[in-house]
Amino acid sequence: MTKVDKKFLKRILETPSVTGTEVGVATLVRERLGSVADTIETNVMGSVHATLKGTGKGPSVMIAAHMDEVGLMVTYINDGGFLSVAAVGGVDAAILPGMRVDVHTKTGTYRGVVGRKPIHLISPDERKNVTPLDDLVIDLGMPAKKVKEIVSIGDVITYGVGFEEFGKGMAVSRGFDDKMGVYIAVRVLEELAKAGGASGDYVCATTVQEEIGLRGGTTSAYGVHPDIAIALDVTHATDYPGIDPAKYGKLECGGGPVIARGPNINPVIFERLVAAAEKAGIEVQIEAEPRVTGTDAGAMQVQRGGKATGLVSVALRYMHTPTEVLALKDLERCVKLLVQFILDLDEDVSFVPGM
Repeated sequence: MTKVDKKFLKRILETPSVTGTEVGVATLVRERLGSVADTIETNVMGSVHATLKGTGKGPSVMIAAHMDEVGLMVTYINDGGFLSVAAVGGVDAAILPGMRVDVHTKTGTYRGVVGRKPIHLISPDERKNVTPLDDLVIDLGMPAKKVKEIVSIGDVITYGVGFEEFGKGMAVSRGFDDKMGVYIAVRVLEELAKAGGASGDYVCATTVQEEIGLRGGTTSAYGVHPDIAIALDVTHATDYPGIDPAKYGKLECGGGPVIARGPNINPVIFERLVAAAEKAGIEVQIEAEPRVTGTDAGAMQVQRGGKATGLVSVALRYMHTPTEVLALKDLERCVKLLVQFILDLDEDVSFVPGM
């Protein structure tokens, strides 16, 4: 990963994009691809569709990666100036007490802390339970009058952390789910452009509102109407204590792209992804998905009579926490895999199972 690419990854990770407020990341995507893509459109939902036109009559491919991250939303400001909040997406209340957060308002971003009674004042019985989100407050360290001037109901809040490299080839950040996917989808377009384009159109779709019901993936797949729709997301790494590989599969950070297999996945897409990995010399991991996946692939597969759908993921530790962890080399491997897959497509390929 070049310094320029790493800087782009860091910028999109640290740009707040709680579900429904993805505009900042969308702007960065448009800026990055403005001189590379043939067309860039943003739909009424806020999803960005950057297209690299094909050189022939091959199938069109849309890769969808969602720009939104989980976070909190202000629901009430009490007379003391403390904020009550609700979760936007899957937020674990157990991790919040004592955390520093950023409150994003019309006048700027303000540091807050998630407050709770200190352990000295919590009864032994209470200590055994997770404090519900309803009982937590956010303290901005300001007089109540000032808080009510700058904070509005509906303002969003992100974990107060950013991107950092650590260990050997590892990185930690909030929002790898799924802004690392946005990075990969953008890089695929750039690499395809360097290669002179593919036979069919490639659409880099950075989607919105995945965390509350796959809403951007649904509307983008319907609107773009590609022949092939591939979701790009994170999946649960099982290479640390407490996760049972016998139940969830063996998936390791640094083990290469994760290719899903199951009823949500077109079997021809799966086979061609595996073949592309072998051709490119990329180590991959296979994940069994016996049901509809909780990714944009679940929605895209059933748009407009059905799409040939795939799912490529990166193994991630500690999903939906402020300390999501992955191996940076897996991102570059995903770029290489998907570029190879797209370049190998021709106009004669059929995705009808058994045909």
